[in-house]
Amino acid sequence: MIEIVPIAEVSNDAVEQLLDRAFGTDRHGRTAYRIRDGIPALPALSFAAFDTGALIATIQCWPVLFTGDDGDLVSMVMVGPVAVEPARQRDGIGRMLMRHALETADARGEADALMLIGDPEYYSRFFGFSAERTTGWRVPGPVERARLLSRGDRVPTGTGSLGPRVLA
Repeated sequence: MIEIVPIAEVSNDAVEQLLDRAFGTDRHGRTAYRIRDGIPALPALSFAAFDTGALIATIQCWPVLFTGDDGDLVSMVMVGPVAVEPARQRDGIGRMLMRHALETADARGEADALMLIGDPEYYSRFFGFSAERTTGWRVPGPVERARLLSRGDRVPTGTGSLGPRVLA
C-alpha cells in the first residue's frame, strides 16, 4: 500500500537521489530550476510516496512570483517536479501525488495561481492546466511555450517575468 507523507519527513539526500534517477544529474540547469533558484520548496505542499518503506516518488511545490510589465505582482505556486522511481513510472503514482498536492493547495486556499512546466496533453487532460494565459510570460531560460502551463482564477494573462518568491 502506498503511503503519502510530507516531504519534510524524508532526508534531502534520498529526495535528491530519486530526482537524479528520475531526471538525470544534469537537471539543475533546466529552466524550472532557474525559476525557483535560491528558495526552499513549500513544506505544506510537498510530499513523498512510500511503498513498503521504500521512497518511490516525490512532488515539490515552490513559491514563485510573476512580475507583470504593468507593475502587478502575482504570488504563484510552481508545481513540480513530480519524480517517480523509473521502474514505477507507469503505475499512476505521479498522478496520485499530483492530485494530493492540488487537493491540499485547494484546501489551503493556494490553488488560485498555479503554474508548471510539463507535458500539455497530460496536465491539461488530468489536471486542467493550459498554456492559454502564459504566452506573454518570460522565464530565465529556454522553454517550449506549449509546456509553460497554468491553472487558477488569479493566473495573470499579461506580459511579465517569472522568478523566485522569497517568503518572510
